[in-house]
Amino acid sequence: MHWRRIPQWYRLEGSVCEKCGGYYFPSRVICPQCRRHGNIVPAKFSGTGEIYSYTVVHVPPTGMELEKPYVLGIIKLAEGPKITAQIVDCAPEDVKIGQKVEATLRKIREVGDEGIIQYGYKFQLA
Repeated sequence: MHWRRIPQWYRLEGSVCEKCGGYYFPSRVICPQCRRHGNIVPAKFSGTGEIYSYTVVHVPPTGMELEKPYVLGIIKLAEGPKITAQIVDCAPEDVKIGQKVEATLRKIREVGDEGIIQYGYKFQLA
C-alpha cells in the first residue's frame, strides 16, 4: 500500500506554480522562483519528452544483473523538468541524445520473500 500512495511513481505527477508556470518533479511545496508568493498545485505530466543525456550500465547493482547492459537516461519532459529513468525495449546502440521518448509503467523490482512487485515508470523510444 505504501508504494501506491506515491503518485510520482505511478502517474508521473509533479507540481506547477500557477504564478510563474514552472513545472517541478518531484512535487514541491514552495516554488523555487516565486518563493512564498507562488501557488503550487499538483500537475500530471504527459509522459513524453526527449533524451537529454544517457549512459549504458554494464556493471549493474544487485538485482539487475539479468538486465545488463541497460540504458539509464536523463529525460527532459515536454513540460520542462528533467528526470532520471531507465530506457527500455531498445538496444543501447539505438539510443541517441535528442530522441523522443514516452513513459511506460514497468516492473522495477520484487521485494521480500513474498515477491511483492514494485512498479514505476521507465521510458521507451517513441
